Amino acid sequence: MKLHVKTIPSRRRFLKQAAAATALTTVSARTFAFANNETIVGTGEYRYRADHQWAKLPSEYSWQTTHNVAVDSQNNLYVIHEGHRTKQDHPSIFVFDPDGKFIRAFGSQFQGGGHGIEVHNENGTEYLYVCGYQQVKMLAKMDLMGNVVWQKFAPMKSGKYADGEAAMPKQVWGRDRFMPTNFAFLPDGDFLVADGYGSYFVHRYDRDGNWKSSFGGPGDGSGTFNTPHGIWYDDRPGRTPAVVVADRAHHTVQYLTVDGRYQETIEGFGLPANFDTFGDLLLVPELVARVTLLGKDNQVVAQLGDDTERIKADSRFAIRGDESAWQDGKFVHPHDACFDKEGNIFIAEWVGTGRITKLTRIS
Repeated sequence: MKLHVKTIPSRRRFLKQAAAATALTTVSARTFAFANNETIVGTGEYRYRADHQWAKLPSEYSWQTTHNVAVDSQNNLYVIHEGHRTKQDHPSIFVFDPDGKFIRAFGSQFQGGGHGIEVHNENGTEYLYVCGYQQVKMLAKMDLMGNVVWQKFAPMKSGKYADGEAAMPKQVWGRDRFMPTNFAFLPDGDFLVADGYGSYFVHRYDRDGNWKSSFGGPGDGSGTFNTPHGIWYDDRPGRTPAVVVADRAHHTVQYLTVDGRYQETIEGFGLPANFDTFGDLLLVPELVARVTLLGKDNQVVAQLGDDTERIKADSRFAIRGDESAWQDGKFVHPHDACFDKEGNIFIAEWVGTGRITKLTRIS
């Protein structure tokens, strides 16, 4: 099924956004089945074995809302959760080996605001890029053990932020606040940061974390945004490389050049949250209860774990906090997803007690 190029009117707040997500693309394929007591999602060439209990967190730790996931070259998974605001010594980042066994934990400085996380290879050395919102409001570069290389607060040179945002600010929301959500890495070594919960601008930094420029800002689309929550550099084979932004409250995906010139808008999503790529595939987790795979021409090739009708009806978000209502093979609120080195998929969901699902590809 082809997604449509169009701009959709804006929404104001996240909690209203999810309740308002009513005009969604559907897909005719059956999205889950059971075989030999296994949960299988998808059809045809895109069938996966779902394991909702893959990540084995030790008893001394607990999830708050799970936000984002990233994989290193050894197929270890890094999970960032929002963190417990009253447990400042509790780590916000957990690491698991390829079998889901816990390895280590760190990142207590992101407690109460842990959000975006990516692994980036720089001349053969891998680093974590992490950002936080709410009472954290910063971005950091770390090694894979959690040692900080640098950390940055609001880019005051951009002229987009209130006085005082350059230091650890209080938890205040607004267009003049810095609440970064996700990263994209450019081939020249620069990187982009989406201020998805703050100013709605996208900021460009050099490899040392120095601010260079901005584009976007609040608006009704075509290069402006309403909650630019996810961002990625889409350089899949056969395509002209471009920046893709999950314009979440518009329920759209926008394509732009690296300096922010608008190219096109693709509609048909339910609060798209972020991206990853693997071969010809673009992975789009949608907060309204499914994970979409697009082929190189950006047509839908699979929609996995679709439970959109039930979740749209849950206007009070009761299911988010009621694990007994979660169903095998169905998603509640996918907030981020990534591929591993074999094309398997990990999904982090915006649910109260956290959930990490592994989809192991079987066809």
